[in-house]
Amino acid sequence: MPLTTREVQTLDSAHYMHPFTDHKALAAKGARVITRGEGVYIWDSEGNKIFDGMSGLWCVNVGYGRKELVAAAAQQMEVLPYYNSFFQTTNVPAAQLAERIVSLAGERFSHVFYSSSGSESNDTIVRMVRHYWTTLEQPERSVIISRKNAYHGSTMCGASLGGMSGMHAQGGLPIPGIVHIEQPYHFGLAPDQDKDAFGIEAAGWLEQKILEVGPEKVAAFIGEPIQGAGGVIIPPKTYWPEIQRICDKYGILLICDEVICGFGRLGAWFGSELMGAKPDLITFAKGVTSGYIPLGGVVVGKRVADVLIEKGGEFNHGYTYSGHPVACAVALANLDIIEKEGLVDRVRDETGPYLAQHFAALSDHPLVAAAETFGMVGGLVLMKDKSQHLVFDEALEVGMLCRSHCFANGLIMRAVGDRMIIAPPLACTRADIDEMMKRVRICLDATLKDVQLRGWM
Repeated sequence: MPLTTREVQTLDSAHYMHPFTDHKALAAKGARVITRGEGVYIWDSEGNKIFDGMSGLWCVNVGYGRKELVAAAAQQMEVLPYYNSFFQTTNVPAAQLAERIVSLAGERFSHVFYSSSGSESNDTIVRMVRHYWTTLEQPERSVIISRKNAYHGSTMCGASLGGMSGMHAQGGLPIPGIVHIEQPYHFGLAPDQDKDAFGIEAAGWLEQKILEVGPEKVAAFIGEPIQGAGGVIIPPKTYWPEIQRICDKYGILLICDEVICGFGRLGAWFGSELMGAKPDLITFAKGVTSGYIPLGGVVVGKRVADVLIEKGGEFNHGYTYSGHPVACAVALANLDIIEKEGLVDRVRDETGPYLAQHFAALSDHPLVAAAETFGMVGGLVLMKDKSQHLVFDEALEVGMLCRSHCFANGLIMRAVGDRMIIAPPLACTRADIDEMMKRVRICLDATLKDVQLRGWM
């Protein structure tokens, strides 16, 4: 007999430690129990149907319930459910997928190194970059520059690369050899400045940091094409070309973290294609399997791969599940769906522009000070008085209040402070977007009424 919601919640609070969670508060409330998904919707144990405006965690690109992915996993599990890639061995799906990803990434790339997550991929990056420079007899080039409010995972290396102050407050982070510059957040940092001029200025902070550290000590710069967990921070169009110029000037490696932006999310196979960046290394995960099974990795450019393969000797790094055959088989089937259904082109030419049009229209709402999208990600800013650029007191947690109204009205939006963000499945239709936007407005209206009743506005 199925467990009741309360029985599952009791088991959960007694034994399951969730990520990024205040466990005492969760135990008092009880976790939401998700039981199934289909298309762009999930259902909880109480039968509530919820539009998943976050694609799980930025990852369910082809939507829920895709039997092709289930079949790919089952077939591979019958043939070879697992074998490792250590000791000079490989498997068919891993080799096929590596070739497929390299072909999608473009002619600058030649190899793939597999992991099981974005965090592991970014840990791999730190090891690989430093091994690269040591192989070139420049071991002093070990410092990696990242950005404040960036997210690159939650392992020791991943969280250190990221620029989340809350994460750095726990566990003695960041680890040595990783430094940060300010993020390119035009609306939050310089809303009155010309946007393109701000993009050049923000990129210039990288050069300032390189000179501060010493060019001979800097190994690489890492950045998300669009910052995801930081609140969907879309940089000015001038930003990435200038970052590229600076990296080229000082000869440092450029790393694009495409864990969120890759595999069609922005309307290209990799978001860096649209930004004017030419990375030497790309980290990926999430959308490569649409989240159906864990898989991540690094797409390695020829600049790095040629050195490591020809001169680097043994690279003492890897994971038990590197190149897991079932994960790679699911990824291949997932890429088949994306290509067959033309989801990348659809995001670029149809649903992305359609979402942008309707999302921008939210700016007429009294609470919304800014609303912008890129492909199938979007972020809006909730503000106390947008005419005077007055923000709410952080302690009021207006974003979380809005998030609670979203769940109550059958919608998942994520709150990052007072920024509300979305990343719906790439498989969304125009009708799906209409439904999502209708729910967004209902939730904004409910939040407005709430803050007015509480005297916050």
